[in-house]
Order: sequence, then structure tokens, then C-alpha cells
Amino acid sequence: MANVIDITGLPPERVVFAPSPLAELGAALHALSEPGHHPGLHGWVTATNAALKTDLADRLCEADFLWRSSRSDILLPTRPGASLAEELDELDTIDDERFVAAVFEITCSPRYTVPTPSPLVDADERARVREMAAARGPRQAAFTDRMLTDPDGLRVWLRRLFEDCEQAFFGDIWRRVSIQLAADARHKTELLRRNGLADTLTATSRALTLDAPQDAGGPTRILVDKLASSRTTAFSDPANPGVTFIPTSFGWPHLLFSHAPGWRPVLQYPVASPELPAPAALELVQQRLEALGHPMRMQLCRTLSRGPHTTGELATAFGITSPEVSRHIAVLKKAGLLQTRRRGRYVLHQLDLQVVARLGSDFLEGVLR
Repeated sequence: MANVIDITGLPPERVVFAPSPLAELGAALHALSEPGHHPGLHGWVTATNAALKTDLADRLCEADFLWRSSRSDILLPTRPGASLAEELDELDTIDDERFVAAVFEITCSPRYTVPTPSPLVDADERARVREMAAARGPRQAAFTDRMLTDPDGLRVWLRRLFEDCEQAFFGDIWRRVSIQLAADARHKTELLRRNGLADTLTATSRALTLDAPQDAGGPTRILVDKLASSRTTAFSDPANPGVTFIPTSFGWPHLLFSHAPGWRPVLQYPVASPELPAPAALELVQQRLEALGHPMRMQLCRTLSRGPHTTGELATAFGITSPEVSRHIAVLKKAGLLQTRRRGRYVLHQLDLQVVARLGSDFLEGVLR
């Protein structure tokens, strides 16, 4: 099955590759909500969820149907910006009716390719949206009611939620992955200029192909291989024709395709298909379990899971001598459970959460509890 984007007559410069912080935040939030989809991110998901403040975690739960099973259209901008703030500013320019309709795509729309009236003005659509939201839980139902009765207020709430995510964890993520995503977008743009769209689509994803007839009489189409099938055009938005491709580091294995009526088609593609980490040798696993079997080392791990500490700080905190701490630290380091870095004359130790997560989520959640 395939989704079809008709690009007949579209100038090549209207095919855009660009990173988007808002789209990457959506991918990260999806991974936090559905960790089973992203086994390679298990350590990050466990550590991030455990570190979230209660208030932020509750608010994310309230709105998670916007990114859990599918991605709301507002999280895939047709014109990516340089920063999350810039993209949120762009969202603020959309009128309430269009914004609310976009928020409830795809999760609350039975026919994604068919224009539906805004639930703000159509009673039947409003009732249907409320019913589908209620099936996802009382918090989601409350979120939907607030969106329908006070769209301005909840737009402010939603923007603050994304800004708090940026401060809590996403800012660090974006600083780390944005360089890679920008480099990939530049590479695809140059490949498009040199080799054309067919080769560029092949390099972007095995699910993308160009259907260009040999004669000039037929349409030129991008085919997106997904279980669902639909049709759209690069001229769906006459004021902003084209197709936008957004690279993602957190999105693998998903290839997202947003093409609501009247919106420019957007595809979010993973920049790589990462392999799961190779399993550690049994001897190393045994060494790590033995290192964690001592009650004092367990206590140290609990403190080191929350941030870097010096040997002196740990000695003071647990009422033991610095040499005793050093001996325990040496055992944990030999087992590969710690990260160590020097800051001036201080040596700081911190638990490697990704390594620990591979030993088991119950243990990681225990030290982070």
C-alpha cells in the first residue's frame, strides 16, 4: 500500500529538507509515552521519566494523546524554524478554529484526508471529538473539554508545557542532536541538487520512491510505503506549495506523514536505523551484578544516579572515610557502571544510567525512586 503525493510541476526548490525542534520534541515525547516502540532508547526513556518532576509528568500524561499513538499535526511544522520558540510563535499565528482542528488530527479524525469542520463551530464534530477523547481516559477528556471551551487558555497552557519540556530535558537533547540533523538536511539538499529527487528519496528512506513516467503526459508522484493509503498534492496549501522533509534522531523506526487537507505535506524520517547495543559478555554482567551486591555500593549508586559527586562529598554524606569510598568507586568503575570526569582539581563520579538500564528497569527505577 502507498500514500501518494502528487508533485507534478513542482519546482525542485520547493522540496525542503530542514530540522525542526518542535518535531524532534514530538518524537522524544512519543518515545517517553511508548518506550516499547523504541528499544534502543530504553535507558534514556527510563532515566528521563524517572527524573521528571511530578507536575510536569502529570501534565504530559494529560496531553499525551497528542503524541502517543500518532502525532498531532501541530507537532510537524510545514515551515521548520531555527528554535522551539520560533516554531511556537508560528503556531500562535494560527486562528483558533484551524489550531484546534490541527490538534485533534490524527487521533480524533476517522478520515484524515477528508476535510472536517472545526469542533469549535460544528456540534457533531465536537461531540465526536469528546467521545474519542473520553475513551483515552479522564485526563485526556478534561484536556479536550478545556481545548473546546477555552482554546486561548489551553493554547497558552500547551505552549508552557513545551517550554517546560525544553527546560527540563529537551534543551540538552536539541543541543546534542541538532548538529547531526542539520548536517543530514544539508546533505540531502545537496544530493537533491546534484542527483535529483529519485536518488534523494532513496537515500532518505527505503519507504520513499519517485514515480515519474517516461513520457511527459503522466503525473510525477512521491510514493510513501505505509500500511494506510491516501492521496494528496504538493499544492494542497496554495500559499505554501511544496513538500517538507524533517530529519529525526529520536523517531526511528517511524516514518511520519502529515498531509491534512489544506496543509503542506510533511514527512519526518529517521536519520539512521540504529542497531540495538550488542549484549555484554556474561562475565561482565556477572561482574556488574556482584559490584551492585554490596549495600554501601547500592547506596552510593542511588546518590550518583542523581548527579556527579566527588569522593569527599560521598564520604561526608555516608559517614565513611574517603579511602573506603575510593575502594567502592574503584569496584563500580571496573564494572563499567560509572562515568568519571575532572573539573579542575575535583574528580566527579556519576552513575552511567544507560548501562544500568540494560541490567534491568526495576533496578534503575529503584535507585532513581
